[in-house]
Amino acid sequence: MKLGEILLNQGLISEDMLAQALEEQKADGEKIGTTLIKMGFVSEEELLKALSKHFGVRGVDLKVKEPSDNVLRLLPGDIAAKYLVVPVSRFGRKLTLAMLNPHDMAAIEDIKFATGFEIEPVVAHLDDIVEIIESHYHMQNFFSDVMYEIEMAEATGDGQAMDQVQVRERKEEDLSNVIDNGDSGPALKLASKIISDAVALNVSDVHIEPYESDMRVRYRIDGILHEILKPPKKLNRALATVIKVMAKLKVEEKRLPQDGRIKARVQNKIIDIRVSTVPTLFGEKMALRILDRSAIQLNLDLLGFEAETLSDFRKAIKTPYGIVLVTGPTGSGKTTTMYSGLAELNDPGLNIITAEDPIEYSLGGINQLQVNERVGLTFASALRSYLRQDPNIIMVGEIRDLETAEIAIRASLTGHLVLSTVHTNSAAATVTRLTNMDVEPFLIASTLLAVESQRLLRKVCPKCRKEAEYPDEALTDAGLNPKKLDFVLYKGDGCKHCRGTGYKGRIGIFETLLVTGPIREAIINRASNTAIEKTAVEDGMTTLRDSALNKLKEGVTTLEEVIRETKVE
Repeated sequence: MKLGEILLNQGLISEDMLAQALEEQKADGEKIGTTLIKMGFVSEEELLKALSKHFGVRGVDLKVKEPSDNVLRLLPGDIAAKYLVVPVSRFGRKLTLAMLNPHDMAAIEDIKFATGFEIEPVVAHLDDIVEIIESHYHMQNFFSDVMYEIEMAEATGDGQAMDQVQVRERKEEDLSNVIDNGDSGPALKLASKIISDAVALNVSDVHIEPYESDMRVRYRIDGILHEILKPPKKLNRALATVIKVMAKLKVEEKRLPQDGRIKARVQNKIIDIRVSTVPTLFGEKMALRILDRSAIQLNLDLLGFEAETLSDFRKAIKTPYGIVLVTGPTGSGKTTTMYSGLAELNDPGLNIITAEDPIEYSLGGINQLQVNERVGLTFASALRSYLRQDPNIIMVGEIRDLETAEIAIRASLTGHLVLSTVHTNSAAATVTRLTNMDVEPFLIASTLLAVESQRLLRKVCPKCRKEAEYPDEALTDAGLNPKKLDFVLYKGDGCKHCRGTGYKGRIGIFETLLVTGPIREAIINRASNTAIEKTAVEDGMTTLRDSALNKLKEGVTTLEEVIRETKVE
């Protein structure tokens, strides 16, 4: 019986709904179940319950109960694809198998014979079964093919040489094409596959990590690491070699950390990739930071600022001279905020110059310099030279030592606006960080205009967002009064759109500490972080916590994210 008939018989849809869905299906080419869900006629939960009731077996949501790699390996990929089935779990000699049709006895007998297990059939969504087959078994076949090619190349003694030559010859080719090119070297195919998939998923970082008996590839998506692949350990050396060649690093150097850069074309987009390698106990670990120029939005209005906080920040960066600092942990979006501010200030009548390490994005009309400490070109030496370049605005990637801080102060005292970053946990803590560098408090008080601190919160997935309830104790621990809670809390249920995480995308939370008269006095008196922050709040500063709670009230994020990224005040 077809799915539409099953749902009709159970009274979940009408004949008119089915007719509309079939008409829509002709246009979008989706499976009928997907189309019915997309049109809002049934939910995923209702669909699974209907199938479970029809077949008389329990249903399994594969987005919630995703099979482990160890279980998936129990069934050969060709059999999984032939019968559209995936193993869910194993207990002793019993293998639980998710199927589209649990009454297909021929499939069950074939799988029983091939695996040696007793089979317990359960029903699951077709889309979920197909997605697991494509993501796991197709990738395993890909690894097997790459492994075979590498072994054959090593047998002839030209494996790494072939990959290295091809990397150098394919500088401008789209990496997406390399994967399907029969003439490409096996390790080059693997590296291209990892990078191309990462770009498609909007990944910020890729981690390639070798261990004693295997290796893993993890993607950082929306700030959280997810294990995506577990290639065979034998691939580590070949993969590390080809990535080092792509990044123009020393292939033979395996004892020391190295840093490099890859400029690649992926899906017809130019992607910059920062590569870092470090030696570990079982091989070289590699971290790839992916910088997609087409994905960046250089607009302060789109970053998530509260109106008053943004007004304070704009007021500071539009002051003709002084220092404005942006602070936050690595990966909190500081570069995007700085570039957005520069884009707003960019004007033919101004001379804007930057010193960065690295230059993450090219900005038209702005003179950008890449710091290179190995040849003596540091932030401090770049700043010193810039003062002879008639600048109006100087952006320094980071103030990390007394020399850089003193030159930045001197530049601001002689009529220049200086923008930079400092690594601290809050806006108020930045003052302490500068004094710890031995900068005199009176110089900080006289030159510092503002400090903007920020974090990134994951946003609730709009496709699976639903109301959430929390016990009073959890709300109290988070600094909320359960009896005065006058807004709805939300959570993501997990869906295909968000890869089952319940989150999709990120948004910034911000606090801007304007250096007013009372703040200057506190700085000169070497007040503590707490005292400076208290004074700023009395002056009207919205704290990171307040900003996060505003996002919570708007239904943009979850209570868990607020707790994870901010402290209770």
